[in-house]
Amino acid sequence: MENNAHYSKLTPISFLERSVFVYPDKVAVKYKNRAYTYKEFSSRINKLAGALKAQGIKKGDKVAFLAPNIPEMLEGHFAPMKIGGVLVALNTRLSGREISYILNHSESKVLVFDSEFGDIIEKIKPELKNIDCFVQIIDTEPENKNIDFIEYEKFLETSPDGEHFVELDSEEDVVTINYTSGTTGLPKGVQYSSRGAYIAAIGNVIELSMSSTTNYLWTLPMFHCNGWTYPWAVTAAGGTHVCLRQVRADEIFRLISEEEITNMCCAPTVLTAMYTSKHAEGQDLSKLTIMVGGAPPAPIVIRIIEEMGANIIHGYGLTETYALFTLCKYLPSWESIETKQLEKMRARQGIPFIPAGNKLRVVDENMNDVLQDGNHMGEVVMQGNTVMMGYLNDKEETDIAFKGGWFHSGDLAVWYSDGYIELQDRAKDIIISGGENISTQEVEKVLMENNGVAEVSVIGVPDDKWGEVPKAFVTTRDGVTLTEEELIEFAKERIARFKAPKYVEFGDLPKTSTGKIQKYILRDREWAGKDKRIQGSNI
Repeated sequence: MENNAHYSKLTPISFLERSVFVYPDKVAVKYKNRAYTYKEFSSRINKLAGALKAQGIKKGDKVAFLAPNIPEMLEGHFAPMKIGGVLVALNTRLSGREISYILNHSESKVLVFDSEFGDIIEKIKPELKNIDCFVQIIDTEPENKNIDFIEYEKFLETSPDGEHFVELDSEEDVVTINYTSGTTGLPKGVQYSSRGAYIAAIGNVIELSMSSTTNYLWTLPMFHCNGWTYPWAVTAAGGTHVCLRQVRADEIFRLISEEEITNMCCAPTVLTAMYTSKHAEGQDLSKLTIMVGGAPPAPIVIRIIEEMGANIIHGYGLTETYALFTLCKYLPSWESIETKQLEKMRARQGIPFIPAGNKLRVVDENMNDVLQDGNHMGEVVMQGNTVMMGYLNDKEETDIAFKGGWFHSGDLAVWYSDGYIELQDRAKDIIISGGENISTQEVEKVLMENNGVAEVSVIGVPDDKWGEVPKAFVTTRDGVTLTEEELIEFAKERIARFKAPKYVEFGDLPKTSTGKIQKYILRDREWAGKDKRIQGSNI
């Protein structure tokens, strides 16, 4: 018999098992008037796993969740995985058309959704090819009474008795799929392995010094890269998940105080909402560590929040890297650096995250490292355990992403002699607005559906609140008159509202002699006076 005493497959399910064993009566999840101990949390997850299994979910089958940061969404991060299924966490800000595409592309068989989105699901239900079970979470007031789907708590009751668990075939089995905006306009399904999720979560436990005394506030959407793997990380530490349905500054401050919050993660826009809130004065955040990612935070944002007492750690990564891949670690040698220079250094994207090892480079077009002088720009590329398995059913895009054996981020950066990187621009046609990825090509395609539009080009332009926002440059058809408001509303009816252009400018587009639109001219104009073309909130 083979000796396997030295090895077990890495799976986030083991985090739950350990915390139930060590902390059975400790509160695992808090939300409004609900609280579940680890024993109760595990029991609910097991019931959901059993109900899914009874519904016919088997290894590799997709289970989609469309819900805000509530306990049921946490349960969704464990239950499908427990029986070999795959979680597809849907962005709650997407349009019905976008949700329909993802559900069909992923071939999801079960959809669990919050009643807030019931009307959307009702409209797109006829389009959904593979879903044969709809489960509705009733959490909103007033409840959506128009939809006749099985309610979540009743669905749990359909679970057979006993423990429901299916062994992994391999720790490289796909356990979740997260959809991100593709450069071609269609969302791409980023596949996470059990091994990658485990290692990324452990990395977050270490980097944020989490323990059983951790009280984690859910301000980061769980649908974003599986909440940067924190559903598993907090559970691994035996901490308490404090759920928050709507991210509002007053609620954030209230919960930080009442629940003695020690950790949270967010995009810079959340920090902006906090320090500009009328509730900010007199706040004591001295027990709080905040991991901030997405667009780079402006130095002023870091300074003001830290003046309230919080410790801010800035991280950088992509959906394709299980979220965080670098951290801007504060070095002892920085103590003597003057304030303004230190603020700039702390807004850099940093050095590799612990699970990343040293597999981070900035390279030129020939895959040669650029000079680490803070001046030469190249593309950020990565390798390692926390890089995706590839895009679902898209070999061509996967091959492009992994050209040369490294994952190509599409982000352009300079590299410093201390190993820290700093983002400057994007090679990909992607806008990151308030932490959300927006494909310019997707927006262009939607605008071209308007019969009055002859040509269109979309770029990201600077914005004090969101970092950058989409702006459309439009040439109309002869004899057609369109207004900025009309086109913006046209887009909002077809794609997520955050993807719609904030501005529209009409006129002829700059082109090459062969008729190709010269986006760089538009970008040069709009970003004139900025030292880099990636920025966070400045408000």
